[in-house]
Amino acid sequence: MRTDMSIHAKTQGDTPLLATTPAMEWDGSSCPMREVLDIIGDSWSLLTIINLQSGPRRFNVLRRMIEGISQRMLTVTLRSLERDGLVTRTVKPTSPPEVTYALTEIGHSIAVPIGALGDWAVKNRDHLRAARKVFDEARAD
Repeated sequence: MRTDMSIHAKTQGDTPLLATTPAMEWDGSSCPMREVLDIIGDSWSLLTIINLQSGPRRFNVLRRMIEGISQRMLTVTLRSLERDGLVTRTVKPTSPPEVTYALTEIGHSIAVPIGALGDWAVKNRDHLRAARKVFDEARAD
């Protein structure tokens, strides 16, 4: 087992072993990963970030891109992402005002791990579904 000091996590081969060193042991309230997952862990935040990756969007365009999201939920999601510094809101003084939303630099940087998680989900979704089915069938007896 080697220690990669750049991320303060032990690895076994190329596989990171999270929370195995003092630098990675946090209680629930101080864990950075938990804090970030609380920010982006809901499906609307993830979909909003993904849909803003390719560039700024107006509210209604974004709403049409995110199937199933209500106007209120998109408003709440965008405000939350703006509060956390992941999204900017720009208002042009036209009549009516033109409002666009865009990812900030840090918003773009979080898109990389979200993309990796998306790749993992696509590769493993069938396995997860099969495991659930086996588990549920075993419990049904």
